[in-house]
Amino acid sequence: MFDAAIASAQPALVIPPHLPRPPRGRMIVIGAGKASAAMAKAVEDHWDGRIEGLVITRYGYAVPCQRIEIVEAAHPVPDAAGLEAAKRLLKMVDGLSADDLVLCLISGGGSSLMPLPLDGLTLEHKQDVNRALLKSGATIGEMNCVRRHLSAIKGGRLAAACHPARVVTLLISDVPGDDPIDIASGPTAADPTHCADALAIVRRYGIELPAPVREALESGRGESVKPGDPRLAGHEIHLVATPQMALEAAAKLAREAGVTPYILGDALEGEARDVGKVLAGIALQVAGRGQPVAGPCVLLSGGETTVTVRGNGRGGRNVEFLLSLGIALNGHRRIHALAGDTDGVDGQEEIAGALLTPDSLMRAWGMGMKPRDHLADNDGHGFFERLGDSVVTGPTLTNVNDFRAIFIDAPPDMG
Repeated sequence: MFDAAIASAQPALVIPPHLPRPPRGRMIVIGAGKASAAMAKAVEDHWDGRIEGLVITRYGYAVPCQRIEIVEAAHPVPDAAGLEAAKRLLKMVDGLSADDLVLCLISGGGSSLMPLPLDGLTLEHKQDVNRALLKSGATIGEMNCVRRHLSAIKGGRLAAACHPARVVTLLISDVPGDDPIDIASGPTAADPTHCADALAIVRRYGIELPAPVREALESGRGESVKPGDPRLAGHEIHLVATPQMALEAAAKLAREAGVTPYILGDALEGEARDVGKVLAGIALQVAGRGQPVAGPCVLLSGGETTVTVRGNGRGGRNVEFLLSLGIALNGHRRIHALAGDTDGVDGQEEIAGALLTPDSLMRAWGMGMKPRDHLADNDGHGFFERLGDSVVTGPTLTNVNDFRAIFIDAPPDMG
């Protein structure tokens, strides 16, 4: 089912049906995100006319292209390669005409891969704020609100820079709710939020800001492009792949295997360990009482949980969710689970997630591990690695957020 979810969001499948008609003038392809290189390749494979462009993707996620340049940069903390590429990308769309078309390919991860700061801010400022946000427990929407107001390219600024050219954006969503302004911090989407909103988020999580960053927000210099801005008139945005589509692909596979799928939601948020406890309660109700659905069944969910890192572990929201789930299930013999990020990277690790089996806790105790201690230390990765139950996919070339599947087998026939 995890494979089916990832396969359903492959750019080669979802990009071609949404390609625009050729323009009278130039065709420029730009973009950023973990899936952007594969998206660019899909465009090349299905576009007969002349094209040129540049997209920025994560290290290891490049796909060879002939006409569109692929640049690799760092994620989730930005680096100098991303900064220079973002500068080049913005320069590429300068001076276009109304006859030109800009095709913008955006997927999750674009926020870190296009770290072009406002005047007066530096890459180091962006890195410091990004690290603080990642550890704070803020939701992806909150993090991206702050990022938009410190950027010279996000929050609609990229689309505004393309004016008067026509802009068509194709999005692969990795955020709960699929709001374009939150996918890669909305470089081509009008932003209804304000600097005051970003400051409120910073205060909410007690984040210390460098003085120039605070000045940019307090002075209003960081205001983004707002709805109704004439530079964005006629701009098209199309969601070509979403978490819901991936869950439905997994559900279809489950039905074909004779297992009832139950999609709990595509936008579950909250602390990963808390979501683990809640879903464990639902799974136990299914296993014990056949409610709200009887086994054999699978509970599917997507979205993006958060981890407030307080211990010395490496974080990772999927493994933290799964470890919390496992502790709450306490080795129930008929419940298995998998949780993974569809981009193949859980947190900052080259590991997608992990597998939980009924004997996971027993095996851990036998190895001298204490599951609750690992959870308290935010060390889900260490826990599942020692068990040999990490899920490693390598670069998946797409990103439609987290995938969680809890399988509950039918009770044994007592007759």
